[in-house]
Amino acid sequence: MTTEHSRKALRLRMWALFTLFFLPGLLMASWATRTPAIRDVLSVSTAEMGVVLFGLSVGSMSGILCSAWLVKRYGTRNVIRATMSCAVLGIIVLSVALWLSSPLVFALGLCVFGGSFGAAEVAINVEGATVEREMNKTVLPMMHGFYSFGTLVGAGIGMMVTGFGVPASIHILLAGLAGIAPIVIAIKAIPDGTGRNSAEEAHQQQKGVPFYRDIQLMLIGVVVLAMAFAEGSANDWLPLLMVDGHGFSPTSGSLIYAGFTLGMTVGRFTGGWFIDRYSRVAVVRASAMMGALGIALIIFVDSAWVAGVSVVLWGLGASLGFPLTISAASDTGPDAPTRVSVVATTGYLAFLVGPPLLGFLGEHYGLRSAMLVVLMLVLIAALVARAVAKPDAEPVMEKN
Repeated sequence: MTTEHSRKALRLRMWALFTLFFLPGLLMASWATRTPAIRDVLSVSTAEMGVVLFGLSVGSMSGILCSAWLVKRYGTRNVIRATMSCAVLGIIVLSVALWLSSPLVFALGLCVFGGSFGAAEVAINVEGATVEREMNKTVLPMMHGFYSFGTLVGAGIGMMVTGFGVPASIHILLAGLAGIAPIVIAIKAIPDGTGRNSAEEAHQQQKGVPFYRDIQLMLIGVVVLAMAFAEGSANDWLPLLMVDGHGFSPTSGSLIYAGFTLGMTVGRFTGGWFIDRYSRVAVVRASAMMGALGIALIIFVDSAWVAGVSVVLWGLGASLGFPLTISAASDTGPDAPTRVSVVATTGYLAFLVGPPLLGFLGEHYGLRSAMLVVLMLVLIAALVARAVAKPDAEPVMEKN
């Protein structure tokens, strides 16, 4: 009976995490699909829009930097509860900013939103990696798949309300309010204490080296930096890239973004099977090459239908970078919260430098040419993919 009860509790915990991954995707897509309308309401240029989006990057990085300490001090459950609540507050601030037509307030709202999800993401991933180990099965990509599924649903809703002419402020507000009840319900299934004892466990395990001298962990960070840049650049710029770079209408731009999220969703829901069958290294390398192909086609081929197909390849290619590197970080040494935080922080550097960098390049050379930076990084990820190998697999590299 106890074993059956434990299995049931583990399943409920897994579904709670599915929900907690789904909601950030839904809320992210709710405003990302409206970026053309948001730019017009705020009356900013493409370069200025990049500065506004910088608020998300600053918030996300701040949340990530605090996350390991918060998880080890308060546990994943308490951190998730507090940060997800603040994320809903950030969404409401975005809606208010659009009512006021204030770029500054919108940037502040993105800062609150990004900071909340930055801290929540590490806590949720630490919880997810724990569930994955207890189930002895690759499930973290599927959990991230629910994030992508959330962005897919959010993109679909965004396309629909854009077509009907619903103001972005009302759309974003309703999306935030819709997330309150699922958060309250999901938190109940998360046990208290996960991650809180990681510091003590790390002291007891004298194996390994400090994370800042761990070459494997640093290269895992390179992979997540590149793949997060590929994912984040699409979240920030894809609708505008399609509108300004390929001549799509705003509604069609939202549809193309939905194609990207579809690729992300399919890649993450099916990724666990491929990882268990072929290994992390093979899957990361294949994903990076697929993403590079999709991005290259968008940059170099001036065709609407090719662009539409290519965003699916882009999404498939970027889909497994983050979950795979989080899994790799959590099982390559002691003190999982710190290691996950290090890798996530490295990944969030992409979100920190991405919006202003691509906005600046897009203003001077066009957004299609700006995407050459993303293409280069994804190719680098393919070259260092061996860093994500599991500890029980063949040696990856020496640690100094």
